[in-house]
Amino acid sequence: MTEVKLAVLGGSGAGKSECIYTKHLCLDGRQIHLEIYDPCSQPQRGKLSLTDELHWADGFIIVYDISDRASFAFAKALLYRIRESHIGACKKMVESSVFLVGNKQDLCHMREVGWDEGQKLAMDNKCQFWELSAAEHCQEVMSMFTKVLRNITSNFKVKEKRRPSGSRSMAKLINNVFGKRRKSV
Repeated sequence: MTEVKLAVLGGSGAGKSECIYTKHLCLDGRQIHLEIYDPCSQPQRGKLSLTDELHWADGFIIVYDISDRASFAFAKALLYRIRESHIGACKKMVESSVFLVGNKQDLCHMREVGWDEGQKLAMDNKCQFWELSAAEHCQEVMSMFTKVLRNITSNFKVKEKRRPSGSRSMAKLINNVFGKRRKSV
């Protein structure tokens, strides 16, 4: 079973405490244990360090409210912080595991952030972009999460082919240094 950890961050939180949601699902014939971290992102609390999330998550969904310019600015700062922390890391994996989502498309009459601004921010940060309404179109949300999971799990396949697991590599190194042979790791 593949384990995927996803952090959903943004500036339009409702003010409740953080949550981790778990779900087991099958995607493209592959069993997935999904954990979604939702800190109910509140820019007022100034939580922009992201230290724990950066080390925990396999992917990020950065959400902003299209009717709130401040949430867009917070999303921009989050994207910058994620990119800054991964400079020199595996860029291909990082580029495909960060997603920008403009939410509340049902509030177009109150729009403060244009679609083109969201698209440009996503392009500048080499991430994918969606604009949707979580309140009115659950199918779009499902489709977005499916695409996110496919991108993340495809990166796992690439990573798995590139190098063996850390424990096997470490066991091999110890065997080479001390001359012992172990049957299982």
